[in-house]
Amino acid sequence: MSGLHGLPARQRERESSPAEPAAHRPNGSTAIAAGLFGLVAAATSGYLPARLFLDIPSGFSLGDLSPLTLADLAAYLAASLVLLVGAIATFFRATAGAVLLIAGALLALGALLLEPALGGSPAYAEYFRTLLRFENFAALDRVTLAAAVLFVLVLAVLPRTFGYLRYRAPLVPVSSPSRPW
Repeated sequence: MSGLHGLPARQRERESSPAEPAAHRPNGSTAIAAGLFGLVAAATSGYLPARLFLDIPSGFSLGDLSPLTLADLAAYLAASLVLLVGAIATFFRATAGAVLLIAGALLALGALLLEPALGGSPAYAEYFRTLLRFENFAALDRVTLAAAVLFVLVLAVLPRTFGYLRYRAPLVPVSSPSRPW
């Protein structure tokens, strides 16, 4: 519809009626919190492999490690990368960010649960008792990772998080400014 001189006609803004529910913008607190915890989990998940690679003595190579240990280190690194990308995507309101956060959290939990099995028989009770003593920074790192990953997992699967990430503001028709001739 065009008005005088072929310019687009102005649309009158109509008032919302009680029959039409007003579109409300979802609260993004759970998505933002999941992204922040995702960043913490990404940093703590990447600490262990980075520290191990820096502390490798001369004459020792990664090929000397058992395949299970290499798989565990790869899981930590992959979890760190997936959590980082997921957190950034969540901050940009992409639904894929929450999916990546969930995948990264599950990968990090898998790496944490695989670690006690590296010694042969999985001694989970002793492993977690050692971690909860907080004797060194590695134990604090793993406990922080476990807590952050659990928060990420819970916050990322909430329907409120996906509602915020999927919400797109309705387009408002733009009226052209009147041109004084």
